[in-house]
Amino acid sequence: MNAPIRSLVVRGAVTGLALVVTLVGCAPLTGAGTPSRPTTGPPSGKELSGELTILAAASLRSAFDELATRFEQLNPDVRVRTTYDGSSTLATQLVEGAPGDLFASADVRTMTTVADADLLAGAPDLFATNTLRIAVAPGNPRGIETLADLARPGLQVVLCAPEVPCGAAAHAALDAAGVRLTPVSEEQNVSAVDTVVAAGEADAGLVYASDIAGAQGTLEGINFAGSDAVVNSYPIAVLAAAANPAAARAFRDLVLSPTGRDVLAAHGFGSP
Repeated sequence: MNAPIRSLVVRGAVTGLALVVTLVGCAPLTGAGTPSRPTTGPPSGKELSGELTILAAASLRSAFDELATRFEQLNPDVRVRTTYDGSSTLATQLVEGAPGDLFASADVRTMTTVADADLLAGAPDLFATNTLRIAVAPGNPRGIETLADLARPGLQVVLCAPEVPCGAAAHAALDAAGVRLTPVSEEQNVSAVDTVVAAGEADAGLVYASDIAGAQGTLEGINFAGSDAVVNSYPIAVLAAAANPAAARAFRDLVLSPTGRDVLAAHGFGSP
């Protein structure tokens, strides 16, 4: 059986807002930058070999691609395979039997789904945080400055679907600000929201700060009052059915190491 239920409470700039995410895990979740195992530096494992399959939230693509390259350089006999999608989609795939060695989610709630199915080899570790930004075209041609602006008549807004971590965060922020709007579409991962706005198919979207950091000039990010009241915490865990648990643990340790933290920070993520 899993360990007792714990709750992670996030409070911020919006008065009275408290996001409570319930965690059921195999053991207590590690957080606040205190991983449950040493992370003094990137792993060096000449004995590691084979294929490492990582399932990770779409928002982690650029950071994890860089970390995967570094990991293969450190461990030349390991080939890293990454699958990126909405965290809830990946969790559903795992519960339905999809193979994998390591899972990194964009929120604790989704990791809980996998933990509840007894699919984790041990306690998850929090390794990053992310906050929301309003994504607009470069130069902000529609003059959007606040969440309330998103409800202006004629403005086309795209969001993540509510069951996806970026969608849950977006709806929490909109609700806290008292903003009601009907999006032109609800996407299954945050990368799809980026694509729609960058292609000019919507005037704005709510995405992560890390998406803006990696947009390379195709998007502009607008910070808004209360954005830091809705913070997504990212957990990572080795899967119980991992075919390559040693490589999975080594990659997890790289993510938690100072090297990993530096890479994540460079891609717009905050520390847990």
